[in-house]
Parts: sequence; C-alpha cells; structure tokens
Amino acid sequence: MRLDQQLAEKWIRPGSSVLDLGCGDGVLLEHMQRKHQVRAYGLEIDQEKIAIAVGRGLNIIQQDLNLGLSRFADQSFDTVVMAQALQAVDAPDALLRDMVRVGKEAIITFPNFAHWKTRSFLALKGMMPVSEALPYTWYNTPNIHLCTFKDFEALCAENKIKIINRLAVNGDQQGNFLMKHVPNLFGEVAIYRVSAI
Repeated sequence: MRLDQQLAEKWIRPGSSVLDLGCGDGVLLEHMQRKHQVRAYGLEIDQEKIAIAVGRGLNIIQQDLNLGLSRFADQSFDTVVMAQALQAVDAPDALLRDMVRVGKEAIITFPNFAHWKTRSFLALKGMMPVSEALPYTWYNTPNIHLCTFKDFEALCAENKIKIINRLAVNGDQQGNFLMKHVPNLFGEVAIYRVSAI
C-alpha cells in the first residue's frame, strides 16, 4: 500500500462506513475492512480491477466518477475516500462537493504539481516531468487537471469546504519540517481530510 493510503487510513474510524472512489483492485478497501472492520463499498470503472476487487470479497459498483455521486443520499457514508484520482476526473470541483455531501468526511490524495522537483524539471529541461508521483508522459497521462496544495485549498474555500487535516509526503517520507511548513514546494503528494462546513 502507498504511503498516502497508509496515512489516510489513520483517519478512518473502526466500524464506520467507507466509500472508496476509483478503488482500483481494492487493496485499500480490503485492508480497511480487515483491520478496521469498516462497511466498505468501492466505485471503479475498470472491469479487470473490479474483478480482482470482487475476488477479494469487496462490494464494488462499476461507475464512471465523471457521472457524479447522485445515486447516493446525503451523509450516507462516514467517510468517502479518493486516492490519487481527483486530478483525473472531468470536474474535480463538482466531485469534491458531491464527496462532502455523501460523506460526513472525505479524504483526498493527489500529486502536487508545484513540488520543487516538478518545477526544476520544467525549468531545466523544458519538458513535462515524469517521476514516481507522476509516472506518465504528457501524452498518455490520466492527469487532466493539474493541482497544487494552494489550488486545492482555494477550491475548498470557494466551495465552503472545511479542511480538517493536511499532510504532505515525499515517496516514503512524511512530515519533515519543510513539508509541514511549505507543503506546496516540498510535498510531492497531498493528503487532505475535509468536510462540509
């Protein structure tokens, strides 16, 4: 499991209900179900990943996240999780509003496009960066909405979404002084816990 997922799961209460958006093959959901006894559901579009997740005994619904979460009632989950997918949806603002409507809280992780390595790569090479956090080239990337810590916080403010917690990670490191105090420059991956105000 990636570090951002490990840290995000610390905000999940045992026995709570969790909806994982873009759950992939269900690694995070399976872990939370086993460790925290959560009532877990996942949304995924990829048929092969769904088959793997269902094989793990998970409840998965095939759905394109770009269609929103209208099938779910307000506050129907304790937590809605979306790890490394916000930047790949058509309307991140609409989906974020839906997440805090459907969940009492939401946990979102995404690659920070303002990280110093990304900035340096662009400045020195004049090309779109490829890294562990951004493993795709410009022409085959699913990342259609580039986002930074500051962008996400501005989006939350515009939509009256409360930021409960924020973490920054770099590969397998978390929370050093620079990442904590200047996350937009030194955090490679952003992790947020939010709710409606």
